[in-house]
Amino acid sequence: MFKVLVKCSMVLILFGTGAWASAAQLSTDARGAIPHDVQQLVVIDYHAMQNSTAAMNLRDRVMPPELKQFDEALSHSGLNENHDVAELAFALFRPSPGSDALQTVGIAEGQFDTQAILANFRKQKVKATLLRTNSVYPMAKTGFVLCFADPSTMIFGSRDSVTKALDARDGMAPSLLTNSALMSAMQSVDSSPLWSILDDKGTQTMMKQLMGEAGSMTDFDTVKKRLVASWYAMDFQHGVRFDLTIETGDSFAAATVSSLLSAAVMVRKMSATDAEKSALNGTDIGSSSGNLTIHFATSDAEFSSLLQSPLFTSMVH
Repeated sequence: MFKVLVKCSMVLILFGTGAWASAAQLSTDARGAIPHDVQQLVVIDYHAMQNSTAAMNLRDRVMPPELKQFDEALSHSGLNENHDVAELAFALFRPSPGSDALQTVGIAEGQFDTQAILANFRKQKVKATLLRTNSVYPMAKTGFVLCFADPSTMIFGSRDSVTKALDARDGMAPSLLTNSALMSAMQSVDSSPLWSILDDKGTQTMMKQLMGEAGSMTDFDTVKKRLVASWYAMDFQHGVRFDLTIETGDSFAAATVSSLLSAAVMVRKMSATDAEKSALNGTDIGSSSGNLTIHFATSDAEFSSLLQSPLFTSMVH
């Protein structure tokens, strides 16, 4: 149950986040710089950050090397993320239709002092390369590059992923704006301070991880292809709260997956510690109108105990 919560939190914890009170809505310009074939998009409201013991503990436990590299990349750019960034997004996308490969691109929105950042590049003798009219700058010691798509939108990541994002932004390739399924899913959560959307393949992969051994059952194989998309919101404002909705397209599929997932939780409880049982008891699973819903809530103290549990360790490794 908690693997999805951890994976969903990784980007959130990248810079050490806390509680939120406002929404993380990406501008049309930022959405247009995201390639069409997105498997998962995660967006956070950067201005709404406050201190949170639970969030900091989670960051210390699960921040992967890839996100540490992104952190270093932004620092090397001369960007003051605590003051300049309003929203931060990471998109995991397929570079071409039907591809099994995945690439990641980051997009930061805010009021950037581009003159100061470019002056810092000149001081470091960092030279840009041109992609059409776009100046792309290497980010020292990271292997990443960045480009200001406009004064309030910065794209960063590997050179290839940034190139594909700029192709989408410049109309050379389709963008997220033409992905009707994910644009529709976005409407359900983009008023939240932290949110994510996943396409059908991303949802199937996530559910396979959630189901564990139950995911190998025939019933799940029957309905997994009906998993259309999913979306979630998460915050640490009053303890830890996580809400996930999975669109299946029909009530039978939603009810079947709900039953299988409930069974998986019951199996987990049989060997769980007290902290794990408390967390599992805080998980509500249901289905309605073709959608599967999962709600998880716990206190900061209980969540901190969960971070040390064998169940949590097995879910993040």
